[in-house]
Amino acid sequence: MRDKPDASSYSKQGNIPKSDQRSPKAKFRRECLEGAGSTAVATAAVQALGISTADAAESAISAPSRTAIRLNVNGVSYSVEVEDRWTLVELLRDQLDLTGTKIGCNRSECGACTVLMNGKPVYSCSQLAVWADGADVLTVEGLAQNGRLSPVQQAFIDHNAPQCGFCTPGQLMAATALLNTVPRPDAAQVKQALVGNLCRCSNYNAIVEAVVAAGAQQGGAA
Repeated sequence: MRDKPDASSYSKQGNIPKSDQRSPKAKFRRECLEGAGSTAVATAAVQALGISTADAAESAISAPSRTAIRLNVNGVSYSVEVEDRWTLVELLRDQLDLTGTKIGCNRSECGACTVLMNGKPVYSCSQLAVWADGADVLTVEGLAQNGRLSPVQQAFIDHNAPQCGFCTPGQLMAATALLNTVPRPDAAQVKQALVGNLCRCSNYNAIVEAVVAAGAQQGGAA
């Protein structure tokens, strides 16, 4: 049996023999072996994923893919290049500066980001911008015409429907979509149409009254 090496012959870090620490050649050999081991592990991981090393290196530094789209927003035509990962609300707020559309839950629950796309209410936080290619989009900024509020906007004011106001753009857009299809809705129809729009201030009664009044007042499109 070989004698156990004296503890004083080892370094405090990693049990490296002091003889190796004193030898430049031994130190170089260790570094080469450690580097080769790391490279082998990384290469094996890349190959296990079924991609080439060159492709892996390129994908690590490549920019997000982008797509050129065209859409009409509030009667204005736009040709923009968007990142494929952007949502419609990000395009509206960050690129087109239409900040009336709000980001609330950002997961299709609160309705604050509601806009009309091809006449239908959608949660813009859950619509990719590339899906809006060729679409007609209406946001809250497009409701007023020639400096005059739409009937539903005016009714919200008359009936004190807004409280903090954060949910108001989404409520207005959902109400507009309803009034465009049901000119004179009753309270039950309004509640059903706006069920996907939450009001944290719980001002639902005033909101319903405002939409019913808007329909009664203008009897047609919002």
